[in-house]
Amino acid sequence: MLAGRGSAWPAAGRTTVGTTTYLGIAPDELPIRVLVVDDEPDLADLVATALRFDGCLTATAGNADDALRAARTLRPDVAVLDVMLPDVDGLELLRRLRAEQPDLPVVFLTARGETGDRIAGLRAGADDYVAKPFSLEELLARLGAVLRRSGRVHDRTTTLVVADLTLDEDSREVRRGNDSVDLTPTEFDLLRFLMLNARTVVSKAQILDRVWRYDFDGRTSVVEIYIGYLRKKLDVGREPLIHTVRGVGYVLRPPRVTG
Repeated sequence: MLAGRGSAWPAAGRTTVGTTTYLGIAPDELPIRVLVVDDEPDLADLVATALRFDGCLTATAGNADDALRAARTLRPDVAVLDVMLPDVDGLELLRRLRAEQPDLPVVFLTARGETGDRIAGLRAGADDYVAKPFSLEELLARLGAVLRRSGRVHDRTTTLVVADLTLDEDSREVRRGNDSVDLTPTEFDLLRFLMLNARTVVSKAQILDRVWRYDFDGRTSVVEIYIGYLRKKLDVGREPLIHTVRGVGYVLRPPRVTG
């Protein structure tokens, strides 16, 4: 169980709730609260934005003092720290954070990537160490692994279920009731995104970002086309699961029970 789920973030941090997770964390474990500390605002915002799209609540800080103030208020589930900060280094910040929150998982994200630097960070108590330049997807995967090892979240479920629709992430098999549904890789990824966000309206822009990973120069017709493909394969002759919310986007939800 996550402590303080849904708590407000302090004024020092930016607060946003995302919609899905590529951390490898089940949706019912969200939101995960992440403190990102880096003296490069653009990089901190980049990491925070990626985390928000994965359903996390994020706060950013550019120095140790701001980071400590934020941590005292919000009690993050995990912290991402740079080593080189303007007031004290990340190793000292880790020590101070752990003095107040001993079980806080910490991942270093830093340009100091030599073997000696990594060893120093791990010996200081870091749960993982990621060197810049880095892959956002790898960082998210490592954060998810750290959270699972810490016991703060559980292992990711590999089967998603909404009403009589099931999706197996390992075998990539989809079934509606007793019928197998044959999907292309893109259709599968789109359906997975909708199922991870079942009962939540997602915009076309969010779908483009998470399924196609880029914005098609602002054109969203590809989303409409693939939603149409899914509807033909999933909803024809059955109670529809995929619904259009005009002017907003789409939502996948179980049929409404009447009577």
